[in-house]
Amino acid sequence: QVQLVESGGGLVQAGGSLRLSCAASGRAFSVYNLGWFRQAPGKEREFVAGINWSGRYTYYADSVKGRFTVSRDNGRNTVYLQMNSLKPDDTAVYSCAADVSGRGRYSTDTTYEYWGQGTQVTVSS
Repeated sequence: QVQLVESGGGLVQAGGSLRLSCAASGRAFSVYNLGWFRQAPGKEREFVAGINWSGRYTYYADSVKGRFTVSRDNGRNTVYLQMNSLKPDDTAVYSCAADVSGRGRYSTDTTYEYWGQGTQVTVSS
């Protein structure tokens, strides 16, 4: 079992920044891949970013490439999503997810066995 708890969401003006955190407990954190997804009202959940178990490889949706950075601290059992140059279109509930089996298909939500509850990010224009 893996428990994931996100934090760091909030209200920010367009052009601003936020850093989301996702703290994990349960299975050994350093051996599984992680992803960030978001879901806006009335829209399907979409992939945002992924990071492999070591942190060496990262993956991004085209819509956030160059603005968002995913990282992890295996000593703190935490994954981060640094979000810069935020836009109103980034408004959504952001969730982290764990790929314990190591499937490695980062952009596919069915890859992930465990999910956090999510944190709201609202970007005002």
